[in-house]
Amino acid sequence: MSAHEDELLEARARMLAGHDMWSLAAEPALGFPGLTMSDGPIGVRGVHWSGDPSVALPSPTALAATWDTALARRVGALLAQEARRKGVQVLLAPTVNLQRSPLGGRHFECLSEDPLLTGRLAAQYVAGVQEGGVAVTVKHFVANDFETERMTADVVVSERALRELYLLPFEIVVKEAAPWGVMAAYNGVNGTAMSEHGELVNGVLRGEWGFDGFVVSDWFGARDTVGAALGGLDVAMPGPHTVYGPALAEAVRAGKVPEEVLAEHVARVGTLAERTANPPSPAPVDGAALAREVAARSVTLLRNDGVLPLAGAPRIALIGGLAKDARVMGGGSAQVTPERVVSAWDGLRAADLDVVYARGADPSDRLPALAAPMRAVALAEDGTVLGEFPTPDGALMWVGRLPGGIDPERLHTVVLRGTFTPEVSGAHLIAAEGVGEFRLTVDGEALLDGAVAPEGDDPFAALFFPAQTAFPRVWEAGEAVSVELAHRVRGGGPIPFVGFAVAHRDPRADADALIDEAVAAAAVADAAVVVVGTSKEVESEGFDRTSLRLPGRQDELVARVAAANPRTIVVVNAGSPVEMPWREDVAALLLTWFPGQEGGHALADVLTGAAEPGGRLPTTWPAVLADCPVVDVTPVDGTLRYDEGVFVGYPAWQKAGTAPAFEFGSGLGYTTWAYESAAHADSALAVTVRNTGTRRGREVVQVYLSPAAPDPDSPARRLAGFAVAEADPGATATVTIPVPDRAYARWRDGAWHTPPGDYLLHTGRSLTRTPLTTPVHRP
Repeated sequence: MSAHEDELLEARARMLAGHDMWSLAAEPALGFPGLTMSDGPIGVRGVHWSGDPSVALPSPTALAATWDTALARRVGALLAQEARRKGVQVLLAPTVNLQRSPLGGRHFECLSEDPLLTGRLAAQYVAGVQEGGVAVTVKHFVANDFETERMTADVVVSERALRELYLLPFEIVVKEAAPWGVMAAYNGVNGTAMSEHGELVNGVLRGEWGFDGFVVSDWFGARDTVGAALGGLDVAMPGPHTVYGPALAEAVRAGKVPEEVLAEHVARVGTLAERTANPPSPAPVDGAALAREVAARSVTLLRNDGVLPLAGAPRIALIGGLAKDARVMGGGSAQVTPERVVSAWDGLRAADLDVVYARGADPSDRLPALAAPMRAVALAEDGTVLGEFPTPDGALMWVGRLPGGIDPERLHTVVLRGTFTPEVSGAHLIAAEGVGEFRLTVDGEALLDGAVAPEGDDPFAALFFPAQTAFPRVWEAGEAVSVELAHRVRGGGPIPFVGFAVAHRDPRADADALIDEAVAAAAVADAAVVVVGTSKEVESEGFDRTSLRLPGRQDELVARVAAANPRTIVVVNAGSPVEMPWREDVAALLLTWFPGQEGGHALADVLTGAAEPGGRLPTTWPAVLADCPVVDVTPVDGTLRYDEGVFVGYPAWQKAGTAPAFEFGSGLGYTTWAYESAAHADSALAVTVRNTGTRRGREVVQVYLSPAAPDPDSPARRLAGFAVAEADPGATATVTIPVPDRAYARWRDGAWHTPPGDYLLHTGRSLTRTPLTTPVHRP
């Protein structure tokens, strides 16, 4: 090999290796311009973890609750716009893993427990992004449906379950939307790591389905140079230390990786660059307006005794820590920093509702970031200022790339400085949040000067939930307080990382007094709106849940408020199922999921009737965790067995014969519907529904397929199609729902087969509320 040929080999190998946390470097000799990637799926964070505001959309579970593919496409278009604005060519989304167990910690980032609903929504999301000239990486391929030991665990799953459930959303997206990228999962499947799984990547994804895009590792997920190259992995992220680059070039020289394999990887990445090189300039999308629309459409009304929509000018007691300290997204890599967050308190007041507030109870004891703008000052060891950067609050997170082009080798200390003015007099708490060496100074007094050790050995906990060292201080309302938190940065890691915060909490009564205050406020109000939900310690990437109970004393709060006011409306602010022992004792129950930055406005729209709650459950909600037929998310000796086979989600509930609290597809609106007819022809079902209520509304028409003769080895019902219908009062709407041949097929003996015979199509508004039955014969 000549020197020139060797230089080209090195360049090709570098082209497939991360340059830093988020990018592939340009290789001029190969005509490769470089590429920038960014986390999604609810926004586009860009290359900076904080300090670069992004539109924050509702969680994927919220989007799935709309059951609206056209809306998903519009979401994709907005995300493409955000990516172009930030110079991003590749969006690391959507997540199409299934909600196999309600204990899955990243449940909120997936769409549904059903593969068809997941795949159809994700396909339109992908289409919207790619029409904007931005690539996606559909993830995590495949069976990454848990967080415990997710980087190393091996999933043992039958070929049938793999095909009918876990691969199916990916297959739908590939065939309907032709994605430009797929992300390989951390875990293994049946003994082989997914970053090296040639059978599934080269054989199924590329060979059977015709996928022509690139495959990228999950971050730090590629572990073996030769195995990854031969297994179909095109790009190993992040850099600069990966199994590709120099290691890949050496493997080619040694004959362990054929040159033609390297050439195929390079060609696919080159095609990616071509596809994203000249993005279009479509009409701009109003991000805040779309976030509000999606949030309102996702609100899922599960109970309503007539209290909603609110009529007249009622006096409302708004209750709950989450009503003011809104939780609008799940924890982990899905986090973005929006320019604003509209809480329930903000939204109801903006709607000119008569509202009084009582905290009642909180989902977490952690202090939130100080709600005041600050400045971050980066210093070298000799005190030289390397850069100054504004922060919208007291939280700082720099991951992978330091702002302002700061050299990580020179960075020694980062100082957060600011002034805030307390709104309430009394005993406040001020805290340093983070691990390492800190000096916290408040009004010139040093409260902390020393090292803070991590709590436990979970690296994700250290990243997203670091220790808080708190100090009580008595302050008067209206008197400014100066705060400075200096942190000595630990260097030497492969990825630059600086993360810490100034946290703060206003004076607070004790827990009993807070609940008593809320009950008293509810007792004299015309209606009580109680906002409850999960905390970031409960729902996040990096760990699974251990319980479905609401954290803290929120259940007690709801029960006591409902006893004090029969017109109690409960709003559940959670990305995935929670137990609701009081659900039969409240007047109305709404799920707002993680509603994104405009969640408070959307809630007000729904409560007042300006918008209809259009959501339907994309996953089954249990009464108690013990009822769930599939819960296991903990590997044993490094292995997680999917022994339930194809019985996941609502098929598992039907097989077990256990009634959940709310079944798959459930949800109420503000009008009523009659299902008048369903006619099958040409592999489609034409369904006519009539709006029998007094206001215009939307209905999610759902079609489920079952064999006429029950098969104990197959689900009793499986979602076969769906559509959204709209009509004025008294009017009808007809929707045509495709039911393709594949809907009848099952995986047997290495191929898809459709058993001949009689089938039934059940049409209605949820899994078992299906008033129309249509027979179909398959020869």
